[in-house]
Amino acid sequence: METRDTVESVAHRTDFDLLVSQNPYLSPADREVHAALVVTARGRVAPGAEPEVAQVILVDCSGSMSKPDTKMRAARRATKAAVGALRDGALFAVVEGTERARQVFPERGLAVAGPRTRRAAADAVDRLAAAGGTDIGSWLALAGRLLRDHPTAVRHVILLTDGRNSRPAAELDAVLAEFGPEFTCDARGIGADWLPTELLRVAEALHGTADAVRAPADLVADFTAMTRAAMGKLVPELRVLVRTTAASRLDFLRQIHPSEADLRGEPVDERTTAFTTGSWGAESREYHLRLSVDPAALPRDGEVRVARVDLAVRPAGATGFTAAGVARSVVAHRTDDPELSSRTDARIAHYRGQAELRRAVLAGGEAHGRGDRGGTEAAWGRAVALATRLGNHRVLARLLRLVEVVGGPEDGVVRVRDGLATEDLLSVAVGSTLSGTWSESVAGSVTGPAAARSGGVIGPDVVGLGATGLGATGPGATGPGVACPRCALRWPTGSAYCGGCGGPLPA
Repeated sequence: METRDTVESVAHRTDFDLLVSQNPYLSPADREVHAALVVTARGRVAPGAEPEVAQVILVDCSGSMSKPDTKMRAARRATKAAVGALRDGALFAVVEGTERARQVFPERGLAVAGPRTRRAAADAVDRLAAAGGTDIGSWLALAGRLLRDHPTAVRHVILLTDGRNSRPAAELDAVLAEFGPEFTCDARGIGADWLPTELLRVAEALHGTADAVRAPADLVADFTAMTRAAMGKLVPELRVLVRTTAASRLDFLRQIHPSEADLRGEPVDERTTAFTTGSWGAESREYHLRLSVDPAALPRDGEVRVARVDLAVRPAGATGFTAAGVARSVVAHRTDDPELSSRTDARIAHYRGQAELRRAVLAGGEAHGRGDRGGTEAAWGRAVALATRLGNHRVLARLLRLVEVVGGPEDGVVRVRDGLATEDLLSVAVGSTLSGTWSESVAGSVTGPAAARSGGVIGPDVVGLGATGLGATGPGATGPGVACPRCALRWPTGSAYCGGCGGPLPA
């Protein structure tokens, strides 16, 4: 069962499409209602009418960034590239991060991007040197204070670190709680000593992404892509509001795609909870809503609304929110027919599979850390099979750096590769939250022809029978789809990022 509503914001002609998908039928014993929410933003902004954008770049300058010094050199190059990718008129600042946060450009406030300020920023960045400790909370707090003076802008932070936060976790959590609704942060780990769980915590709280930089040479492209994505945002903030009824209670709203993340709700009134989702460009995101219901409050063989879902947008240049269209309902229908109540909505089944995939990926990493080769191969084999079935090309490509697949990937039989790089292990761990969509899993999976071409063993050069049935081949390959400019792997038409290296794909 699907219901759909299309709405338009008052600014920049941005359309928001809301789809609710669920199986409404409950047996007399069922006490949970699950619904998939798919939110899609569409729109274009005329040149000169772009939303104001403010970006702060946080560069880890702790002593470990000089070991090796390729990390610090890459950080300087990437920061200058990000400043260069800002459009004229965008606001920006660069912060040096050690055991404290120090603004290195401009001296105070935010600078306006232009030829002169870009040159001055590049000079300041060239003087960055590695010395000191790591207090990620203080870096984010300074970014938040700088951005707080620009409440109507699309506010974005890039965070780069090669280490672990040296301060108590409670201090970082307090900063994340304070600034969570105010800006989006994309966090990156470089080297082999950072913690995926820390970066994922930052990205989850600040509605951004977390990922690994597998090689310092990749950092320029990554910083450039993140900055361009910020320049392409259409609205600074969108909220999802869930209103329950006397018969229901909200359990959670969880983002599933493009990556898994728990959303923190803020109560609006006794029955309404608002979930901020950060800034939006032209994109789709998917959410899993779960409600608890009282069976006694549901009429037999009758449909009743158990929740209402609204969208509220904060348009560019505004501080207030505008209702984004007519509310959509989540319903429940009590029935004695087991054939109806036993069905699982296809999207909800996909979401559960994604959660199982993440658990398998992490279990394999834990087994590898214990030196348990058999346990590693069992868990990662299960992960390969799940990623194949789910059409999750991004996680599959990362797994194939760690294992060889024997036979068909759907069989889940793998061999751990020798000499695994720590950077690849970190990439798989932090990438375990990445997800494919239900439509991708329906359209195709990595099976059959790919395995046949590789002689029964699939490696990272044979990935990607996806939405177009495309079999991706190695560097230099030709054919339909889109090729990654960084690593040359090919992906289905319409893909935004390379599942192999994580870099942006050309439109």
